[in-house]
Amino acid sequence: MKDAQLMTAIDHWAPRFSANGVDASDFTEVAASIDRWSQWCDAWSAIGARHEALGRTALEEGRNRSAGEHLAQAATTYHFAKFLFVQYPDEARVAHGHAVRCLSDSLALLDPPGERHVVPFDGTQLYGVLRRPAGEPAPVVVLIPGLDSTKEEFRLVERSFLDRGLATFALDGPGQGEAEYDLAIRPDWEVPGSAVIDYLTGCEGVDAERIGIWGVSLGGYYSARAASGDDRVRACVALAGPFSFGESWDKVPSLTRDAFTVRSHSGSEDEARKKAAELDLTGRAEQIRCPLLVVFGKRDRLFPWSGAARLVEEASGPAELLLLEEGNHGCANAIYRHRPFTADWMASQLSR
Repeated sequence: MKDAQLMTAIDHWAPRFSANGVDASDFTEVAASIDRWSQWCDAWSAIGARHEALGRTALEEGRNRSAGEHLAQAATTYHFAKFLFVQYPDEARVAHGHAVRCLSDSLALLDPPGERHVVPFDGTQLYGVLRRPAGEPAPVVVLIPGLDSTKEEFRLVERSFLDRGLATFALDGPGQGEAEYDLAIRPDWEVPGSAVIDYLTGCEGVDAERIGIWGVSLGGYYSARAASGDDRVRACVALAGPFSFGESWDKVPSLTRDAFTVRSHSGSEDEARKKAAELDLTGRAEQIRCPLLVVFGKRDRLFPWSGAARLVEEASGPAELLLLEEGNHGCANAIYRHRPFTADWMASQLSR
């Protein structure tokens, strides 16, 4: 019998793995080979090492394109070793280090190549990956992860925008990825959002007049909150974000509550509950004036779709809701129903 935490990870997030580039056979191998959540990180790290070895070999042999593909795949795999493994922080941090290293080593080998950037913020740093189509300065889309995602998970999301002539900036914000150790989750994402936009306006190859923002899960809250506080955001996509995280606290899986407790730098679950209640768009949604696209699944088991409808209703600017009847959390089980549409929508908004 598999333990409850392991079954939660498999049942809640299985479609997300393939939606974001994990090979289906790798997921099947891990799910079949372990029985306890405590084995999760080791199992995924072993597969990450397999992909990394292929990448290192390809690099030695001068097959640079293959090397980049393998190393980026290793980064994604190592990321999933760590993504909710907060009960074992030492193991998780080792896997995270492997993910960051592999992605960094892959960037120059990707098409188009990526660049690692460091954004000064709040006495420390945020980290991001900028990828730009060749040619003239391009509009840029800031990609914001959720509670348990990081920039290492975004290669396929990047591709949907890059193929439409948009640059991407995949970000680890406060409480996320490389920034999670120094900076806690915070509700006022207009503050880090504006700092990132300030930074991007000075980046070569970026059209500073055409900046969009996209976020998934808790990142959907962050993207909406950032758009509510900075008029330089020309368009915003909120995918599966809560209107009020606190209202869903008792309904989300224990793995999610554990991750929020750690990444909000809370000393207890009670403290985390209070901090979760601060992540609320009440009084902020009406300050979103740019075009807004909210994407949500009716079968989302973490957050209610009524919050998505409320966000669209209360936004001051043009807003639309793409509500998928069959969609789960993040609509990861139906990416063909929203990812191309979202990229088309963003390209259209930033072309104006």
